[in-house]
Amino acid sequence: MAEAGISGWIGRRLRSLGRRLSDHAVAAAEADAATAQDRLREAIDLLPEGVVFLDAEGRYILWNKRYAEIYHRSADLFRRGEKLSDTLKTGVARGDYPDAIGREEEWLAARLDKLTNPSGERHEQRLADGRWLMIEERRTLDGGVIGLRVDITAMKQQAEALEEALHRAEAANRAKTDFLADMSHELRTPLNGVLGLGQALAGTDLTEIQRALLSDMIASAQDLDGLVNGLLDYGDRARAADAAPAAAPSDVPALRVLAADDNPTNRKVVELMLSAAGAEVISVENGQQAVDAWRAGVFDVVLMDLRMPVMDGLEAIRAIRKAEGAGLPRAPIIVISANTSTTDVEASAAAGADRHIGKPLRAEELFEAISGVLD
Repeated sequence: MAEAGISGWIGRRLRSLGRRLSDHAVAAAEADAATAQDRLREAIDLLPEGVVFLDAEGRYILWNKRYAEIYHRSADLFRRGEKLSDTLKTGVARGDYPDAIGREEEWLAARLDKLTNPSGERHEQRLADGRWLMIEERRTLDGGVIGLRVDITAMKQQAEALEEALHRAEAANRAKTDFLADMSHELRTPLNGVLGLGQALAGTDLTEIQRALLSDMIASAQDLDGLVNGLLDYGDRARAADAAPAAAPSDVPALRVLAADDNPTNRKVVELMLSAAGAEVISVENGQQAVDAWRAGVFDVVLMDLRMPVMDGLEAIRAIRKAEGAGLPRAPIIVISANTSTTDVEASAAAGADRHIGKPLRAEELFEAISGVLD
């Protein structure tokens, strides 16, 4: 009995000791878990991005301070066990998401689809206070969701500022292009008159003194033309170096030519050059008159300026080509313009022109172009 009593006592002591050890282990484990949880919470709170953890049902488990700061208008709704989808619905009703206004159900359906099918694909979200967020959501191993929120407002503002700067630069470049085109037209138009009339005058009977003066005048005008080319960066067209180039119309047959130019001196230059070759020239002052004259008559070639009132040259060319598509015979069209940049030449070709030659106009260049389109 004594032995049995001792054995019982020992058993009771061992069981008591086991319970105490078990309780101590549980307490230690619980303390370790609490410490780990506190450290995890502290680590998450130190992150500069907003972080939220949801369970498999989309309910809040954990979120950091930054997440609450980012969604400060909705922070009063964050509670463990509550669904993020309910927070979104309340936020939409409050007007927290500007992009949802006026299309609330559509916006909410799209947002909930991303939430319930988290692929990790990033998307942006605009808030009512003007801030922009980048959102990334991924599935966890237990079927929950971990969400990341990054404030990208500064990045968006920088992108908008850059885009605005690019627009300003493009506008300035367009203004520069327009200015150069205007300068080209305004400078080359009188030059065309001087050189064209000088060339025409060179084909008449002149005294030696008159011919020498004319040669100097043409040479000076050509020098000015070279300066204009250099100034406007349009020096892609070679110019003859001789002071009074002779016209070479011998290989150009008698023609009936329609010439459109709003400048009377330019029209006179073309008339003198072509009349010397025996061509009949009908001159008009704008694109609309050119289209009307072409419809009413038969012409071997059309010479078209670009910048004209009422209807410009490109519109007139397109109108003629459209009419030809309805059955009228095709007319060779040569653009004669002070605007000779690559863009201008391409625009002429796109409208339907066969050639594009520049001003100041040279007789040999004109006849070469006419021969080219008639071949």
